[in-house]
Amino acid sequence: MNIIAEFHIEQFAISLFKELGYDYIYAPDIAPDGETPERESYEQVLLLGRLKNAVKRINKTIPDYAQDEAIKTIQRISSPDLETNNETFHRLLTEGIPVTKRVDGIDRGDRVWIIDFKNPYNNDFVVANQFTIVENNQNKRPDIILFVNGIPLVVIELKNPADEKATIRSAFKQIETYKAIIPSLFTYNGIVVISDGLEAKAGSISSGMSRFMSWRSADGKSEAPHLVSELETLILGMLNKETLLDLIRHFIVFEQTKREDPKTGTNTISIVKKLAAYHQYYAVNRAVESTLRAAGYNSPPLEGWTAQLDGVVSSPPLEGWSQTGVVYYPPLEDTQTQSDEMIADSKGIYRNSQNYFELPYNPQLKERARALRQAGNLSEVLFWNQVKNKQFKGYDFDRQKIIGNYIVDFYCSNCNVVIEIDGSSHDNKVEYDANRDAYLESLGLTIIHIPVEDVLHRMDVVMDMLFDHPALRTPLQIKGKNRNDENLVQEPPENYGLPGVKKQPIGDRKGGVVWHTQGSGKSLSMVFYAGKIVLAMNNPTIVVITDRNDLDDQLFDTFAASKQLLRQEPVQAEDRNHLKELLKVASGGVVFTTIQKFQPYEGNVYELLSDRENIIVIADEAHRTQYGFKAKTIDDKNESGDVIGKKVVYGFAKYMRDALPNATYLGFTGTPIESTDVNTPAVFGNYVDVYDIAQAVEDGATVPIYYESRLAKVNLSEEGKKLVEDLDEELDQEDMTNTQKAKAKWTQLEALVGSENRINQIAKDIIEHFEQRQSVFEGKAMIVTMSRRIAADLYEAIIKLKPEWYSDELNKGVIKVVMTSASSDGPKISKHHTSKEQRRILADRMKNPDDELKLVIVRDMWLTGFDVPCLHTLYIDKPMKGHNLMQAIARVNRVYKDKPGGLVVDYLGIAADLKRALSFYSDSGGKGDPTILQEEAVQMMLEKIEVVSQMFNEFPSSGEVSEGRGGFNYYDYFNAETSKKLSIILAAEEHILGLENGKKRYINEVSALSKAFAIAIPHEQAIDAKDEVAFFQAVKARLVKFDNTGSGKTDEEIETTIRQVIDKALVTEKVIDIFDAAGIKKPDISILSEEFLLELKGMEHKNIAFEVLKKILNDEIKSRAKKNFVKSKTLKEMLEESIRKYHAKIISAAEVIEELIKLSRDIVKIDSEAKEMGLTDFEYAFYTAVAENKSAKELMGKEKLRELAVVLTESIRRNATIDWTIKESVKAKLRVTVKRLLRKYGYPPDMQMLATETVLAQAESIANELANE
Repeated sequence: MNIIAEFHIEQFAISLFKELGYDYIYAPDIAPDGETPERESYEQVLLLGRLKNAVKRINKTIPDYAQDEAIKTIQRISSPDLETNNETFHRLLTEGIPVTKRVDGIDRGDRVWIIDFKNPYNNDFVVANQFTIVENNQNKRPDIILFVNGIPLVVIELKNPADEKATIRSAFKQIETYKAIIPSLFTYNGIVVISDGLEAKAGSISSGMSRFMSWRSADGKSEAPHLVSELETLILGMLNKETLLDLIRHFIVFEQTKREDPKTGTNTISIVKKLAAYHQYYAVNRAVESTLRAAGYNSPPLEGWTAQLDGVVSSPPLEGWSQTGVVYYPPLEDTQTQSDEMIADSKGIYRNSQNYFELPYNPQLKERARALRQAGNLSEVLFWNQVKNKQFKGYDFDRQKIIGNYIVDFYCSNCNVVIEIDGSSHDNKVEYDANRDAYLESLGLTIIHIPVEDVLHRMDVVMDMLFDHPALRTPLQIKGKNRNDENLVQEPPENYGLPGVKKQPIGDRKGGVVWHTQGSGKSLSMVFYAGKIVLAMNNPTIVVITDRNDLDDQLFDTFAASKQLLRQEPVQAEDRNHLKELLKVASGGVVFTTIQKFQPYEGNVYELLSDRENIIVIADEAHRTQYGFKAKTIDDKNESGDVIGKKVVYGFAKYMRDALPNATYLGFTGTPIESTDVNTPAVFGNYVDVYDIAQAVEDGATVPIYYESRLAKVNLSEEGKKLVEDLDEELDQEDMTNTQKAKAKWTQLEALVGSENRINQIAKDIIEHFEQRQSVFEGKAMIVTMSRRIAADLYEAIIKLKPEWYSDELNKGVIKVVMTSASSDGPKISKHHTSKEQRRILADRMKNPDDELKLVIVRDMWLTGFDVPCLHTLYIDKPMKGHNLMQAIARVNRVYKDKPGGLVVDYLGIAADLKRALSFYSDSGGKGDPTILQEEAVQMMLEKIEVVSQMFNEFPSSGEVSEGRGGFNYYDYFNAETSKKLSIILAAEEHILGLENGKKRYINEVSALSKAFAIAIPHEQAIDAKDEVAFFQAVKARLVKFDNTGSGKTDEEIETTIRQVIDKALVTEKVIDIFDAAGIKKPDISILSEEFLLELKGMEHKNIAFEVLKKILNDEIKSRAKKNFVKSKTLKEMLEESIRKYHAKIISAAEVIEELIKLSRDIVKIDSEAKEMGLTDFEYAFYTAVAENKSAKELMGKEKLRELAVVLTESIRRNATIDWTIKESVKAKLRVTVKRLLRKYGYPPDMQMLATETVLAQAESIANELANE
């Protein structure tokens, strides 16, 4: 039977990389003592020979001494902090290594590039497996490393999908081990991949397990079918040559965060490396391409070229254009679609077989084509030398190709492109050439004409142009992928029934709108976009617009933390004059401003700030109505606020266009554009990309949001409810300050909502609600009030009830109010005023899950753009609707550890507004519910309680009936004394262990119940079920100790937010271990002492006794396996046979315990035998290897075998070098040595072959220990 193993997964991955054009190397072959060494020592992680060759190839104008110095620079990176080293290298990798070279006797600065980002195929890509690294006398061997130009950019750790203990989490833990033991490898790391062969996720060296993300698409257009493994999709979609280098250069940021320890006051700076998820990567590339279209951005054509708009010739796009086959500008109609019938050659390059073999062909031209090839026209020969043998992007080119009645100079079958080199022979053939081009176009071919002078004198520019040409993009068509539109990831807007940017004209200044649901990394996507457009448009000025000061601060902080990717420091405009000053520059700059700064002081025309075309305006939350153009009449007031007349004002979009008439506008939004909104498309254009709630939750980019109404708990008078209803119809944030009627209603409602009695009720309810949630669900909460006064009063009411939560120090206290105020607000409100710096400190405290700050009260602050992953509850006591409501509730949808979802608690009756928001969301094309009723989580919890309780009604698999109705009655537990409770838990364990696959089923079901319970609490039905859940969790906690695999993680290892509900009667300071779980005393001396074994034998609960013994023996055998392969193999087989007989009902629980006790005694006997014989652990291991054969033992005697074992140990120790177990030459030499010794000591000839293999197997099991001695 062929059982899948980790080796097969490794070979499968390698085969995929070979398809992508990577060269494969078996790492032991290039080891220092390998057949073709490329490393000087096992400590060396760079393949220096390859690196030097690449540097020489890429940097032809840099002298050798400067190239050598550049390589030494990256070798000298050495800080005690791994992330700092990695950031240093990343900067040198993506910005070039600064060097000095001497030109005409003068020292000049230059940069050495170690990767050619502009031409991915000018780099050396290698996939290597079994690459051993030694550091501090410890060696590790990652499964697969991807080298680019000798640099280990990607580390891949694989586990076996057929082994339930070898999970993707264990792959993550293995990477963590590598980082601790061989950190030098990770100095140069770009991406880390973990996989169990089916599931696959990518992250960075600082990513926690929950931040590793899947890559859902192999081509950026369609989602890979579910029957295709995630590993295959990730390799083909993310790690193909072009996407990999694009990600490394443009889609990685390093954020530095400063955190103050509240106890010591010391500051620590941590570096977090962030890698784009697949939806960010594809969206940003689409946005860049759309921006270039909207800006009409073209590089100047080469001299003598004729730029046409018919798709035959186009000037080359600049560096920075993605090569991912997404959407390319200019949109060449004939080159956007390709046949799905593709065949792959030996290097994995896909040729369009249908066009290639079905092109019209005139056989009478064969001799003419051959003669032209042999004639050797100089310009054609020079060009042929650039593209032959697939050296250009790995593409196939044919020279003098016959198509119909024509012979074309060059034909690329991969992309259906004809290249013609136009020399003097074309001067008098204008009409002939036009007819030929028309004919070739009719076949679906693209024709690119290149002047002969450019080939002869500017070949490098020609090749750069061709590399970036849209028609020669990589046709990454994946075999067997379903291209059904129903399977789209990040579907194009058209698939949502929404208008897209594809049909917008060139140069319309409307870059489009990126709609990515809140919480899916929109701010970071804006950073990636800005970083890439800076290069693509040769350093434009970027203006980032928000409509609120706090949002401006938050977004600015995100950009400022990523300045390395932006290649410049972003600047916040302090006022209008500062904004004008920042924009009156020739190019460059990342400027942050609020849209309100575009309001003219007087009149209706804003002054011209710049008429440059290389300005990009990025608007966050682009759907806001204030971005409109239309005029409206408002009250004109004097300085005292008195109305003195009327005046006409326009939307800010009009003023922005006045100030920056030739800028290109791109919008980002977390919620969709309303169907009635005419302003957003008028300013920004149509959608560029859509990533909605449904896709984000499915991908794990966000968690679901649940809704709970607490109206019944806190009374609001009928008058108040009517006011809320009336206000709902008029509540529109842009008009609030201008609508007197709405203002009056707002004031009335504020008085009712903020009445003293109601505030006291809410304070009491929030405290109870939050503490109940905290008891089962670790995290933080935010309270939203409708006014500063209410915020201050609610704070006073809460700390009156919970004085221990109070502190007037900024760095202390469990609860804070976050708002601004004026001195006229009075002392009660103004004492809560916070400056920008103070709010930063509070934000850092809120984001730190270990900080005691757990609750904040806000009015408007932090409701958009504020990212606190551990925030799990939002209490709303403020009328909200539409976009503002959608953005506010998204504060709780961030991914954090195993957080199952966020909860929105409603005190004011916003359910109708949520329904309207959902209706608007779905009407706008969005999929997925913005919120889910908490009742759904309650229902799920009740279903899981039913499933778990049903397990206690099942018959044991032995057929014996326990207590109760054919099962186990646990209801006595809830009224029992503590001692009785403990015995009931033990009996419950015994029952579950007696069920068919009971332990695994129980652990999984209770884990699911715990997650649903964490969301449902403190719903009344959840409170009612709390004791039952606590009992189920107590049994699970003990069962897990018998088998630390659980679902691939132990309680200590899991990143968890779910807390166990504790039965106060069972509270104990000690950690529950296996002995507590079994209800027995931990042995004082040996774990396998005779006294302990007898206690187990006499236990009442035989299933528990069996589980204890099984786990202990497994652990004991595993620990011995590292030293004694033969004995541990025998013991393991005996253990597995006993377990098999027990599960097959061949023997009873009592009988299996007898067998396991006998096995335990055998282990004790083996341990003492080595000491009695005077052998070391290694010597005894080889003794057991040669003494395994009974006839050999009888013939030679114990003493002779002992002597042989000592000699074997010494001989193998001398010959065992690093990696010898995977080097056939070394193994062959050792095999000869072992055979010679066996003959010398008179080992039975017919047993020598088997003994040799057993000795070698024993040697391999202790290979690391032998090599490191």
